[in-house]
Order: sequence, then C-alpha cells, then structure tokens
Amino acid sequence: MNFLKKAAISLAATSMIAAPVAASAAPAISSVSFDDVSAVSAVDGQSELEGSSWIIALLALLAIIGGVVIAAGNNSDTPTSP
Repeated sequence: MNFLKKAAISLAATSMIAAPVAASAAPAISSVSFDDVSAVSAVDGQSELEGSSWIIALLALLAIIGGVVIAAGNNSDTPTSP
C-alpha cells in the first residue's frame, strides 16, 4: 500500500470514531415544547472526571499518530524468512 492509501484509511477510521462523538455533543432539535416543565436535581459534589477530557483526547491522538506511523513504516521488501 502506498502512503496516500494508508492515510486515507486512517482518516476514514478517525472520522468513524469522531462522528458519533460530535453527534452526541450536538444539541437535540425537538418539535415538542417543554416550556411548562422544569427539572430540578441535587448535586452532592463535582464530577471526578472533570478536566480529564483533554488527557483522553491526547491519548487518542497519540494512538492515531502511532497507528499511521506503524502502518506507513517498514517499507522493506525483503523476506523475513531465510
């Protein structure tokens, strides 16, 4: 495989991972009106995962870059068996 094909496959895999995340973060459009409804909830403390989202994003980015490097590397055509 050439480098362009590997990059295209990596981009497709990344978009397959990112699409559901982006869709879940988008606000929902609803035709039902909830003007008369109020929601109240008690919160005891803050989330323990607050602020760690950048770490997860960084690890995902490093995994993607590592996968591209591994897939694109080792272009030798010599056989491994004697």
